Amino acid sequence: MTRTLSPEVLLLLVVAVMAEGCATVSGAPGPAADAPVYRVGDRWVYRVHDRVPPRLDSWEETHTIATVSAQAITLQVVAKGASVDVDRTETWSMPGTVVTGAVFDLETRRFDPPLLRFRFPLAVGDRWNQRMEHAAMSESPYGALQRSVTVAGYQRITTPAGTFDAIRMNIFMRMDDETFWRWPTQCTYVVWYAPAVGTTVREEKYAYYSEKGGHNGSGHLVTQRTTVELISLSRGG
Repeated sequence: MTRTLSPEVLLLLVVAVMAEGCATVSGAPGPAADAPVYRVGDRWVYRVHDRVPPRLDSWEETHTIATVSAQAITLQVVAKGASVDVDRTETWSMPGTVVTGAVFDLETRRFDPPLLRFRFPLAVGDRWNQRMEHAAMSESPYGALQRSVTVAGYQRITTPAGTFDAIRMNIFMRMDDETFWRWPTQCTYVVWYAPAVGTTVREEKYAYYSEKGGHNGSGHLVTQRTTVELISLSRGG
């Protein structure tokens, strides 16, 4: 008799495998990365390639530090492509800690507690888990967004903007988008953070969900298969 595992059990299994596997992921030891110092006008431009229909698009995203104060840092994100036209703002209470911003695609949400995108000093072997509510979905009966991060090690990463010594981070998320007919979106991401740049230089994103009741044959409906690469950067001030 074949037993089907629930998404909750699958989540625990995936997190456990990631935790066990982090020692075998290609990556070298290296120094902990301190929090970067941002300046107004710091700018990073990315090329994003989405390989999932119906979008099947490539576009550029420009990330610019708009304001810096003792209370908050704001980031302006402008994304332009054939099927993408987005202008949004993120608010960080400090480097790596996101109060409002995106965690999946091009959405803007307010995190409670704030999202720990990077937990500085960022050290090889670090792990953290979060459970976060989104104010607009606080009445949802389906639970909060869950996120697990493992800092795997240093790798040499080449992008159109150059070659960088970057820290690989393995991320698993279960989104808060379950409905009566589908299970939550499951996300497996790999991102490379370059201390010399103060942010990521490459990201690989994969996400899927399954329908309840076996309507799609218990298969995965892929919603995200995206590559993000840094193509240029400049410092403000």
